[in-house]
Amino acid sequence: MTEKRNKSKSAKLLYRPVGIVGSIAAGLVASAIFKQVWKKAAHGDGADPPTPLESEYPLKEILTAAAIQGVIYAVVKALVDRGGARAFEKATGDWPGS
Repeated sequence: MTEKRNKSKSAKLLYRPVGIVGSIAAGLVASAIFKQVWKKAAHGDGADPPTPLESEYPLKEILTAAAIQGVIYAVVKALVDRGGARAFEKATGDWPGS
């Protein structure tokens, strides 16, 4: 069931700085979460996730790390974006989405 929300071009424009700050915050939070998840998955405190240019890791491990990181980032960003939009709507009465 979809709700009818007030939408305006000015709300979208005013929300843009909030969205940018939210994206930066989401990236930082997602990065911290991913590092903790990877430490648990790799069974060690010193285990950093592999990067694509590290030849000592098999491709399978690099792709697994990238997939986990992508999922975590997407979920955290969606939560932050939705929360920011709801807070913006509560403050202004306008939904910032398209």
